[in-house]
Amino acid sequence: MLLSTENLLLVCLGFFIVAALYSSVGFGGGSSYLALLTLFLGGFFAIRSIALICNLVVVSGSTYLYFKNGHAKLKDFLPFVLTSIPLAFLGASFRLEEHVFFILLGFSLVTSAIFLAWQTFYQKTDKERIKTYPTYLSYLLGGAIGLLSGVVGIGGGIFLAPILNHLKWGKAIQIAALASFFILVNSISGLAGLVKGNMLELPLRETLALVVSVLIGGQLGIRLSLKRFTPKRIKRVTALLVFIVGVRVLIKYLPEMF
Repeated sequence: MLLSTENLLLVCLGFFIVAALYSSVGFGGGSSYLALLTLFLGGFFAIRSIALICNLVVVSGSTYLYFKNGHAKLKDFLPFVLTSIPLAFLGASFRLEEHVFFILLGFSLVTSAIFLAWQTFYQKTDKERIKTYPTYLSYLLGGAIGLLSGVVGIGGGIFLAPILNHLKWGKAIQIAALASFFILVNSISGLAGLVKGNMLELPLRETLALVVSVLIGGQLGIRLSLKRFTPKRIKRVTALLVFIVGVRVLIKYLPEMF
């Protein structure tokens, strides 16, 4: 048993809140799952595996609803995922030393927190003009973020969405749909990479409890989102918490590099 009953219930509550929050903007919550698990679990194989599984559960439902409601078009998303899928697989296949993994995790958490906080202050309006970019930029962005997401065990949507919002790639709802689909394919690819590298570690009791938590939370969040519910204050608090955990991870593991 990796977690005591009390700690497991606490983590389940945290995962439920994260899933409801992140799914409302098209994310899976991987960065925050990693942040929470880092506080309670020591094995980074289990941390990466559980985070990817929970990501997959959340964005599967979100992606379905985005497509069902006409907010997503596969042809617009393909350039991003065609390069992200193999590179996410490659990134997840890397067998990193524990301290290297946690340093990368710490930096990714800090960056994720900054991106999430920045996004809550960025306002899009219907009058804002959508810009057109060459297709190769989509391939480059998808590949780069896919590789990073595979290495650290997140779907990458939390990096992709703010960049696309800044570039005015599409409407907010379209970018959220793309982020959700992007996380879905990268999570699948990342899990395949873990399997190939014999690094998939899913403790049954903890995994089942956390999957149920994010399934319920994710469905709640995406359905509220489609009704124009945007919990900006909660997102800012979440960004702050993720930032603090990321800094704590770096403080603990960076000295081992020197």
